[in-house]
Amino acid sequence: MNIVLWVCGITLSIAGALTIIRLAKGPSILERVIATDVLLLILSAALCIEMTVNKHTDNLIFVLLACLVGFVGSVTVSRFVTDRRNA
Repeated sequence: MNIVLWVCGITLSIAGALTIIRLAKGPSILERVIATDVLLLILSAALCIEMTVNKHTDNLIFVLLACLVGFVGSVTVSRFVTDRRNA
């Protein structure tokens, strides 16, 4: 179990670092929004792994809210950018 935990932690850390790089570089707002959504999902995955290891569900509400906020934010920004490009 420790090896799996280390592999998951290293993978999520690398994914988070690469996502932050994409968030900083951009170049468009859509890429930054997608990077923010991916970063929220990485954080949610890390919390799910922590809940699995410690056998509790204390952070489940935060995981659900983070996924919901990420989805609604992505849809809202993409809708705004699409409407702006058509005008």
